[in-house]
Amino acid sequence: MKRITVTLLFAAFAFFAYGQGGESSLFDVPPPQPTEYGKCYAKCKTPDIYETVSTQVLVKEGGTKASVQQATYDTVEEQVLVKDGYKKYKIIPATFTTTEKRVLATDGTCKISVRPAKYETRTDKQLVSSASGKWVRKKKAPNCLSSNPDDCYVLCWEEIPAKYTTTTTRVLIEPERYDTSYTDAKYKTIKVQTLSEPARVEEEYVPPVYKTVTKKVLLSCGGVTSTYIEPQYETKTRKVLVSQGSYGQWEEVVCAGDVNTSLIRQVQQALNDKGYDAGTVDGVMGSKTRAALAKFQQDNGLPLGNLNIATMQALGVR
Repeated sequence: MKRITVTLLFAAFAFFAYGQGGESSLFDVPPPQPTEYGKCYAKCKTPDIYETVSTQVLVKEGGTKASVQQATYDTVEEQVLVKDGYKKYKIIPATFTTTEKRVLATDGTCKISVRPAKYETRTDKQLVSSASGKWVRKKKAPNCLSSNPDDCYVLCWEEIPAKYTTTTTRVLIEPERYDTSYTDAKYKTIKVQTLSEPARVEEEYVPPVYKTVTKKVLLSCGGVTSTYIEPQYETKTRKVLVSQGSYGQWEEVVCAGDVNTSLIRQVQQALNDKGYDAGTVDGVMGSKTRAALAKFQQDNGLPLGNLNIATMQALGVR
């Protein structure tokens, strides 16, 4: 009974695998069996293999060409005398040197001036009589009770100020002085011409004048020659398909759970860095990114169609 149950379970699993995989069978699995869990595999298309073939294509046929050789001439230059040489005389005038000379313009002068003496007026006070006191009778006291009027006067002791006499004298404070002032002599600069070199006569020789005349001289006579022209070929290359890619090979791929926007951004950036235009680095696997990825895989002989590990290693993306 136990053997029958295991057989039925195996048959059900084989039927499920066949139904899910189309033409795949239970034994169509990636060889060898992985040693680590969590790895994913998919059948990737191998790239088409092309071979470059070179062929020689005739561009221009060969033949014989006749050419007429013209006579050749050489141009010869000859010097012809136009005017004889002669002598001429040139008068060189005298030369002068201008120098500056300092001459007296105005003599210096001496002037004496008198500065008068200065005086000061001083006033002195001399004592004639010293200060003293005296009794002075004032008015009657209004509340006096004496019947004798002489008793009702008020006497006050008042000061008699001292007396002085004022004398004025003129005192010398600065004696008379004599000041002497000098005026410097004035000079001016004048220009004086002196003879540097006297006049002289120079003899100058005028050389003869020649004219260059050109004439043609025959070097060789003409003739007819024939030339063989080689045929011209051009090498053309073309790509020939040797073997067409197929989906018969299992490749390790990035599992679906690991494909996120960060990984796609790395792939886009790596493609752009290698010259494959993946568009904006936005983390979206759009048509432009897919086309750039397929072109990179095709150019480098990598498995086509998905984010396989070989492609990721070639891009340098972990």
